[in-house]
Amino acid sequence: MKTAQEYISEIKANIIEVSTHDLLTAMLNPDVVIIDVREHEEFLLGHIEGAVNFPRGVLEMKIHEHPLVSHHCEWVLALNELAEKEIFLICRTGGRSALAADSLQNMGFKKPLSVAGGMVQWQQDGFPLVPYKV
Repeated sequence: MKTAQEYISEIKANIIEVSTHDLLTAMLNPDVVIIDVREHEEFLLGHIEGAVNFPRGVLEMKIHEHPLVSHHCEWVLALNELAEKEIFLICRTGGRSALAADSLQNMGFKKPLSVAGGMVQWQQDGFPLVPYKV
């Protein structure tokens, strides 16, 4: 048996993790792909500007609906367009985003990137959030 932390540590050995600073720099590109894999309720409490919320449990089934590629009528075209892009994945602390990066990598995506430390690190760094809206 493995604990969740042991399993995630193994996954992290096979994916690319980036820092919150790397993500902030990448955000200078208006076509940056940021997917927040937290649950919708968490996302509503504050998220990164431009992030799309696809919770970890539905990511694989929803990624073809990303606004950047949703103009494609066919899933395959949308997936192929996204497959070549850097996709920044973020969650609360980096565990779910690591699992998401591994999953997307297994689906054939070339550059899924897990943001180390997640939203906790993002906020500790003092980086901006889109605040909760009522």
